[in-house]
Amino acid sequence: MTAETPGQRYRRRVGDNSVQNAQNMGSNLVGLPTGLLMGADFNAFPLPLHIAGTRETHAALFSALAETTDQESAGLCFQHYLEAQFPTATTRSGDDARRFRAQYLRLLHGWGFDSNSPEGAVLKAWVESRFGIPATFHKAVIGRYGSPAWQQYVMDKTSSRFDNNAIRLQLDLLFEFAQWFLRHFAATGQRHVRLYRGTNDFAEHPMISRIDAHHGVIRLNNLVSFTRDRGIADEFGDIILEVEVPLVKVLFFNGLIPCHPLKGESEYLVIGGDYAVRMDYY
Repeated sequence: MTAETPGQRYRRRVGDNSVQNAQNMGSNLVGLPTGLLMGADFNAFPLPLHIAGTRETHAALFSALAETTDQESAGLCFQHYLEAQFPTATTRSGDDARRFRAQYLRLLHGWGFDSNSPEGAVLKAWVESRFGIPATFHKAVIGRYGSPAWQQYVMDKTSSRFDNNAIRLQLDLLFEFAQWFLRHFAATGQRHVRLYRGTNDFAEHPMISRIDAHHGVIRLNNLVSFTRDRGIADEFGDIILEVEVPLVKVLFFNGLIPCHPLKGESEYLVIGGDYAVRMDYY
């Protein structure tokens, strides 16, 4: 008997309707229809996600990680590998001008300061290119092609200051390392993590359907911040969103690597789409 494909397994779990609704969605590098990846059904019944070719190309990294025995040594192994593969030392061109070389840590720093910064746009563009999930908000709701919000997003995500030094390949490795780390250290045997986000309205993440006053489905931006600490979420808005996030959609979290700029708020960077949420009001 031939083995089931990921798509066949998913069809058996959630039925044919979700699959049929996903046929015309955009392409990605993880081998499942984008419509499935965006759907609340996928988030409830996640499948493993891997960016095509990343682990094979960087087999030396994952061989080295297999020799580590604790979280800190694994994080240091990852950071040292990326420093060697994607050096960020400033170089000089023929006219003696300095050239900025992008690094994933600098993108995380920019995101932590403002998710609508150019660094944030580059991160959202990476999600689009790898998972096919479009950005829906960047400084404003991104409407039709050619709209002012869309133009601003395109300008920011193609900024030569941050979209260089193979930055998308760096982010590919960050995602694959996060998935490896979660399985080996942080969330062994788990499929979801309960996270929280504070907000004051639903302009950035519109309501798709409402079950009752406290439950519904919202459409999150293609990359969004959550926290594991309910008390921290309270500081960011009067509406607290509680979500069971599939670990396969986690790009980054506090504790993944020893040195990073997002330590203060127990922050998780999560790939978006449609999520079932519980809403509490204050």
